[in-house]
Amino acid sequence: MGTKEIESRKRKRRGDLKLMVLQSIMAAGLLRVAALAPNVIGAMGKMGLLPSKQQANSIHNARRRLVAEGLLVYKDNNLCVTERGERALRLLEIKNYPIKKPRRWDGRWRVLIFDIPERKKRVREQVRRTLHTIGFIRLQDSVWLYPYDCEDIITLFKADLGVGREILYMIVDTLEYDTPYRKHFALKG
Repeated sequence: MGTKEIESRKRKRRGDLKLMVLQSIMAAGLLRVAALAPNVIGAMGKMGLLPSKQQANSIHNARRRLVAEGLLVYKDNNLCVTERGERALRLLEIKNYPIKKPRRWDGRWRVLIFDIPERKKRVREQVRRTLHTIGFIRLQDSVWLYPYDCEDIITLFKADLGVGREILYMIVDTLEYDTPYRKHFALKG
């Protein structure tokens, strides 16, 4: 296994752990720090995420990182999700949201184009990473393609990032030279 693959797996595990911690705290509202560990450890055990000796330490480190990032905050010895943390949680959930694929493709392409200014470079990079994770394919840096209806998730995505008019969602009936894209998505027709 190569170095890049190991790093990729570590990032995925960190993202999974971040999602679990934020979801646990959101589900309970205000949650005592001492009560957090059993919920997350149970979820991690079901996923087989980490060996048991590392679980408590990993949760503590994840919680500390989330506080440092401003996603969680301590209030009267309780751990709370900040507004920024709620947005981050929604973005993590969008990345893990399965887009329903119909039995038959309707023959239309969903094209997403965006023009996000340089001053919002982080947002632009986050848009690209999320689109790739969802399953879109890149035609150009700011032009992405997907064959199935995903308007709902894109609407949520745009609202969470605050880029409503900077991202344009189009439904296209015809796409020139689409054979490689049909192969990529295993489409017939």
